[in-house]
Amino acid sequence: MLPWIDIAIIVVYMIVSVGVGCWFYFASRSPEGFTSANGRAPGVIVGLSIFGTYVSSISFLALPGKAFVGNWNAYGLSLSIPLAAWIATKWFVPFYRNIGSISAYAHLEDRFGPWARVYASGCYLLTQVARMGSVLFLLALPLHHLLGWDVRWIIIVVGASAALYSMIGGITGILWTDALQSVVLIVGALTCALILVFQMPEGPRQLFEIAQANDKFSLGSFSVTDFCSSTFWVVLLYGLTINLQNFGIDQNYVQRYLTSPTERQAKNSVWLGALLYLPISAFFFFIGTALFAFYTAQPDLIIDPQLAADVAAGKGDGVFPYFIVHQLPVGMTGLLIAAILAAAMSTISSSVNGASTLTLTDYYKRFFRPAAGEKEQMLVLYLSSLVWGALGIGCALLMISAKGVLDAYWNLMGIFSGGMVGLFLLGFLSRRATSKIALVSAVVGVSVILWMTASLPRFGIWPESLAAFRCPLNELMITVCGTAAILITGFALTILLTKPETE
Repeated sequence: MLPWIDIAIIVVYMIVSVGVGCWFYFASRSPEGFTSANGRAPGVIVGLSIFGTYVSSISFLALPGKAFVGNWNAYGLSLSIPLAAWIATKWFVPFYRNIGSISAYAHLEDRFGPWARVYASGCYLLTQVARMGSVLFLLALPLHHLLGWDVRWIIIVVGASAALYSMIGGITGILWTDALQSVVLIVGALTCALILVFQMPEGPRQLFEIAQANDKFSLGSFSVTDFCSSTFWVVLLYGLTINLQNFGIDQNYVQRYLTSPTERQAKNSVWLGALLYLPISAFFFFIGTALFAFYTAQPDLIIDPQLAADVAAGKGDGVFPYFIVHQLPVGMTGLLIAAILAAAMSTISSSVNGASTLTLTDYYKRFFRPAAGEKEQMLVLYLSSLVWGALGIGCALLMISAKGVLDAYWNLMGIFSGGMVGLFLLGFLSRRATSKIALVSAVVGVSVILWMTASLPRFGIWPESLAAFRCPLNELMITVCGTAAILITGFALTILLTKPETE
């Protein structure tokens, strides 16, 4: 059981987070206040919120685990963020601020028809349920070992708390709570990194010697012709595609573009969130590398036989939580657990608010009550927040008894989200692509993603008789290839089937 000081820190943090979120109830009693903060949120707060939206509790735990068992290869995803942020500030932010809709997918209806809007927003809603469920489930597992609390109650309490302040405080409460949570997360990560450096038996130099001897700082192979393994360039391409998806079509990000008073502040918030993640994610990788050196120098400190077996099998996700409980001083353990909770609650609250906003704009007002009054709209927002929060919690609870399907479930969600970014870019880049061309292109892109996913050896569903048709590329190329297939198909059909515009 944790010392009472650590438990008190965790409880106080939860109370403060919910309190800060609920404090902004009076600023969120209109649909505009609930969904866009009436366009009055400070740029710095929005930037911290974008950073908090990008970081999940899974990043907090998984990135150190990747660096512990491997190297810094996955850091290529972070290195792609500046380019994606530049594209976002140059084109995406002005685009969304000019179209006059809080929905990230309303323009797809104007461009390709109602099917495109429903497809994209429906995929977003599905991925958010999966996202909330996965974050809660994968958060609850280490906290169960850290605190000894029941997994189900951890899921329910954390999920309900985040959904509660999301519903009461609206986007304004989420922005300010995200800012608070981002500060807690940053302080926790930096403090842990410093503690690791100075807890080495022979001092900081020993850490770097062990890491260097085991090639732990490597970014991977730089081969420009190898797309079958996780090279630096494969990770960079994957990261660029994912980040274009985040900045270009993710409702959680697009909604934040509209909360700032001016376009300049909105752009600055994107740069703040993006550039803040670059060094902080490096600290996460450094923590994993430092953990490797720490336990390599002192292997007798791992007294848990299950963790020792996992480490021997190349699984490192449990090492950081183990270090938090067994090696950190009293008080610091509570701070680090609060940081993990901060990352999770930021993710869940953003997903709940984004999903409830789309429920109102893309479904209720679009198909049922276009002329709904303010009170009616607020009722829809409140009720849909409860529903989406409950679905996220329910998804996490289902995963307790279905652990084996987690990876498959995420890959299936990737099939749908992979088609979204390609469809958006086709409409954004081509003025001549028609609705039918976009539909065919989306089908082709999703089919490519489905083929590549189904042929992954770890799923064991691809028949041996079709082994020659198995995709040879690294699985990180799935989203890249799906997006490219949509764009190539769309541009090819446009050239073949439509007439060039004349002046």
